[in-house]
Amino acid sequence: MEESFLGHRQVAATARRHGVSRSLLTIWRRQYRDGELGDETPPSFISLAVSPMAPAAVPATAQETPRDTPDVQLEIVLRNGRRLLVPSSVAPEVLARLLPALEGR
Repeated sequence: MEESFLGHRQVAATARRHGVSRSLLTIWRRQYRDGELGDETPPSFISLAVSPMAPAAVPATAQETPRDTPDVQLEIVLRNGRRLLVPSSVAPEVLARLLPALEGR
């Protein structure tokens, strides 16, 4: 979006460069300028260590702690280049089964 604001006649050039119509980019620019695009909270990063060991099983009697924060979307970029978008409430056990399958192991 910001690229299209850089100079005179940048809307058409930016639209052409990214394969979108000029009118659509104009709508997006207005929405961007008015604050209608994007999330209320900016993306953030966390440190993460991946272990080759399988995670320990969580007892079935373990209760999930109620969350007081809203569910956000997490983007996981795998070594093979695939991107996985998951809600922050996804169970770690589900990810532990899913990630090896997506990485082709």
